[in-house]
Amino acid sequence: MHLFIQACILGLLAGGVYALMASGLTLAFGVMRVINVAQGAMIVLGAFLSYTLFTKAHIDPFVSVVLLTPLMFLVGVALQLVFIRPLRADEREELSLLVTWALALGIEGLLSVLYKTNYRSTITSYADKSWRVLGYHLSEVRVFAFGMSVVILTLLYLLLTRTEFGRTVRATVQNPVSARLLGVNVDKVSALGFGISVATATAAGAVFGMVTPFFPGSHYDLISRLLSIIVLGGLGSLGGAIIAALFMGMAEAVFAAEISPTWSSFTFFIVLIAILLLRPQGLFGTNERGAL
Repeated sequence: MHLFIQACILGLLAGGVYALMASGLTLAFGVMRVINVAQGAMIVLGAFLSYTLFTKAHIDPFVSVVLLTPLMFLVGVALQLVFIRPLRADEREELSLLVTWALALGIEGLLSVLYKTNYRSTITSYADKSWRVLGYHLSEVRVFAFGMSVVILTLLYLLLTRTEFGRTVRATVQNPVSARLLGVNVDKVSALGFGISVATATAAGAVFGMVTPFFPGSHYDLISRLLSIIVLGGLGSLGGAIIAALFMGMAEAVFAAEISPTWSSFTFFIVLIAILLLRPQGLFGTNERGAL
């Protein structure tokens, strides 16, 4: 039982980071119907940028989040304007797969040239430290990563529910045609939404690099996990993605502790297949457009 509870704790902490990773992917799909398979590559890019700031300028990865996210928000807006906006609306979902996959391969190639294909890891002074609470070990870096994820997701929730921009986002998610008729600049909302998606990926990448060794090709495994999470939660459902991420984080950790760490990542695909067979719209999704 002790091992099971310890695994659940570690899985919950990992699930918080998964939730931050998946939030941008869900937002992009909800607002623009863009299946951004470059999200994993954006996360890895964020990990490398944070790693560089840490090794070259000795900037703590959590501090680097504050520096990198505004910059990558602008990069995300630019990517949407150049690569996503020109796509025809009636073919955007299909074509976005090809365009964002090309972006992912481009990012991987650039990182391979700059950093080679060796594994890297952002090792801080507190990387190996942990607290012992009621007999259970809590890794400091994982607790900090979970806390940062909660803060960013809370800010994202407040942005979407308590601001004028958030109302335009939700209107666009529900019905973009009606939103246009009501005076919403859907193109502007889409660009800003994609910028936020890339910014959250960068923030997640900074903490990802602290808890997991990474290399330019790490995005293949990441995007498969994230797609499983948003399908489980329901495409376009931010709340569903968060709950699904926490569940999958714990399921993976328990599987690794109780059965085999080698096959633990397979839990994502078992759940994906099951949900596609039993409830294709996901646990919190609907058959209608959007559920942010």
